[in-house]
Amino acid sequence: MKRNGCRAVLPPGGFASFHFYTTYYNGSVTPAISTSGRGRPRAFDRNEALKAALRVFWQRGYAPASVAELCKAMGSNAPCLYAAFGSKAGLFLEALHFYENSYWDEPAQRLLAEPNLFRALVNFFTEAAHILLGPDSPCGCMVVLAASNVGDDAAPVMDEVHKLRLATCNLFAERLRRAVQDGQLAADCDIDAIAGKPELEAARELGAAIA
Repeated sequence: MKRNGCRAVLPPGGFASFHFYTTYYNGSVTPAISTSGRGRPRAFDRNEALKAALRVFWQRGYAPASVAELCKAMGSNAPCLYAAFGSKAGLFLEALHFYENSYWDEPAQRLLAEPNLFRALVNFFTEAAHILLGPDSPCGCMVVLAASNVGDDAAPVMDEVHKLRLATCNLFAERLRRAVQDGQLAADCDIDAIAGKPELEAARELGAAIA
């Protein structure tokens, strides 16, 4: 089908390759799209588009990144962006989960798998330093950056950013509780405090009060 100069095509792997926040279009799932041109249209690679959008959001943050910048980076246009992702917020949310899956899933799994707490933490933060300070990382942690410049008109984005930050706190809390059970930490340790949950909730409450 065609709409606004875009032709729908399935990406490699079919519908199974669609991840978070899949857009629904005319009552059915919207597949990835390709821009029309002379000859055979070039297939729209959803993963490559997400990588390009991720880099823009990572460098600029959610609010400062314009649709024009995103389209230029993705080699697309606004109608195609909206057809594929529904909105700028939809694109950001999918790029955000792409970031989490691409960069943090495996370090998190290794954090939980390592039986020694000290080694688990050292290895995790060493990996984190390589990820956040490496040449492929534009500007620190994308989740933290996003939290600093999301406006009041993007509540779903802010909510999802908070959920991801809370998930990280819960990840550390889970690992620390296991260390208590294994005798590697004292039984009276304040796990939630060490994992940073009170600070995260306080920051959320402060943000709501300011808004």
